[in-house]
Amino acid sequence: MTHLYRGKPEEPFDSWASPKSAGPKELFAPGGIQTRDMEGAHSHIPDLLPPGQPPWNLPFAFATCLFTIIEQVKTNQTARECTVLLPLKLSLQISTVQVLINQSPWMGQSASTALITSRRDSIHSSHRSKSKFTAPIISMQVEEQTEFVFCEEPDYISDLPDECLACIFQSLNSGDRKNCSLVCRRWLTIEGQSRYRLSLVAKSDLLPLVPSLFSRFDAVTKLALKCDRRSTSIGDDALVAISSRCRNLTRLKIRACKAVTDAGMEAFAQNCKALKKLSCGSCNFGARGMNAILDNCALLEELTVKRLRGITDGTAAEPVGPGLAAASLKTICLKEICNGQCFGPLIIGSKNLKTLKLFRCSGDWDKLLQVISGRVTGMVEIHLERLQVSDSGLAAISNCLNLEILHLVKTPECTDMGLISIAERCRLLRKLHVDGWKANRIGDDGLTAVAKYCPNLQELVLIGVNPTKISVELLASNCQNLERLALCGSDTVGDAEISCIAAKCVALKKLCIKSCPVSDHGLEALANGCPNLVKVKVKKCRAVTCKCADWLRMKRGSLAVNLDSGEPEHQDASVSDGGLLENVVEFHSVPNQMPLPSIASSSTGRSTSFKSRLGLLSGKNLVACTFRRWSGGNNSSRG
Repeated sequence: MTHLYRGKPEEPFDSWASPKSAGPKELFAPGGIQTRDMEGAHSHIPDLLPPGQPPWNLPFAFATCLFTIIEQVKTNQTARECTVLLPLKLSLQISTVQVLINQSPWMGQSASTALITSRRDSIHSSHRSKSKFTAPIISMQVEEQTEFVFCEEPDYISDLPDECLACIFQSLNSGDRKNCSLVCRRWLTIEGQSRYRLSLVAKSDLLPLVPSLFSRFDAVTKLALKCDRRSTSIGDDALVAISSRCRNLTRLKIRACKAVTDAGMEAFAQNCKALKKLSCGSCNFGARGMNAILDNCALLEELTVKRLRGITDGTAAEPVGPGLAAASLKTICLKEICNGQCFGPLIIGSKNLKTLKLFRCSGDWDKLLQVISGRVTGMVEIHLERLQVSDSGLAAISNCLNLEILHLVKTPECTDMGLISIAERCRLLRKLHVDGWKANRIGDDGLTAVAKYCPNLQELVLIGVNPTKISVELLASNCQNLERLALCGSDTVGDAEISCIAAKCVALKKLCIKSCPVSDHGLEALANGCPNLVKVKVKKCRAVTCKCADWLRMKRGSLAVNLDSGEPEHQDASVSDGGLLENVVEFHSVPNQMPLPSIASSSTGRSTSFKSRLGLLSGKNLVACTFRRWSGGNNSSRG
């Protein structure tokens, strides 16, 4: 019997990483794809699964996913599901794939024997007695002898339709997809044709590998190209070669590809006119290349530009836009651009723009914001960070009456007056983030206006702002939908303010308090207040003790209390590059996860990914999601 896959699975690697000292022959296509010797790399793989091939040769993640789908099908049979399953030979005619997860050494259990029942193909069932096969299986830490017992019935794994295999592959991570592609040539083909996302290390030696790489992955619609800043990146030739083979590309992320010029971007734009999202950073092409994208990609919806060095400063700078894409653009994000104002024509011409994000772009933005707000009034989300903008610019933004999300981060020229003008006119505001940079220019007056005019407020993040009980009480009383509140770096938020929040914020679900003069007394008020509170995060509040946190957990058993009293931190994980508290206001939970046995960890961190995938696969909506994918039809719907 041919052993197709045995022993320790190949290690997954980061989607941007390449091996140390990788030369031209060692270039890796991230996502588990090795581009070295592409044409001969899979010469040892058989065309099909050999008859009677034991299922232990299948990658474990694949078997687990298939097992989960079939088990849920058996217990969640709806008319629509049965209609889809019968043609796919996955109805009850298929017996359960008995992968004994809890007893398998794959899961780090002590048992040395795993029983997996398979069905052999009928043409190879001349031997009616049960056969035994012993093979070494390497678990996360130790190698054990494992015995497999096979039944003599047909193996339906080989009968799974291409669509079903593709759907299962899409549920796996990149490393497991690679392992599946090594099972047989049929799986290799299906895995390549069903891969819609691809991330590549875009070094200069990628060029000769482009034909073979994109012959295998001919359905890619989302592509990421990133080069190490110290390496020579791909140039125009490689970009044009890629674009000629990926004409259905809808998303492109390109990072540190300094050898790509305006000419390369012009050729790319001619070939990939279906592009919907473009993100480019640390590249050297300029306004001409950007205009080529805007003139040819009429479906472009999202544009992110960061550190585009080809954009020249001064009066001679070539303007960007608007182009054909202006009619479809919904999101524009500009980061760290010396002359960001040259994108003014594009922003002004994007009549359907919904989101505008400006981060650390030099120049005075007040006048441009006045023109923008007069032409583009349908914006619902605006981010301004470390920008030269004053109350005049905020007054202009107030013309966007549908504004729902506003981030003002480290804009020291903005005061209470600007925030008042926003609050008075933008009454649909749902999320407000203010980082006052401890300038004391935004305080009670501005927050009082928000409390008075913005009753739909659901999320409020205040950093370096000093509100008092006056504005806090008004916010708690008037904003009855307030669910997420973060108070960070405030010298005035103490026990009285927290007690007020506990008494009046009935809808509050998540609360973060950081570097504020709050003590145990203020935290104790949460024991009987905020009936919908599910998580409290307290950081660097030295007057709050572990004893109080333990008491609060005991008092409210369902409340998650995260306390960090102020020990030295290597990195504040809750603060993004933009200076905003991301996981203060977004706590992700995965309901309905099945209990997972402990997995011996390895240096690669593989056990964590296994736990995450198994928890995801155990969700009750997996089967429904699978059917939606199957019934979705063509490739364009599969992203």
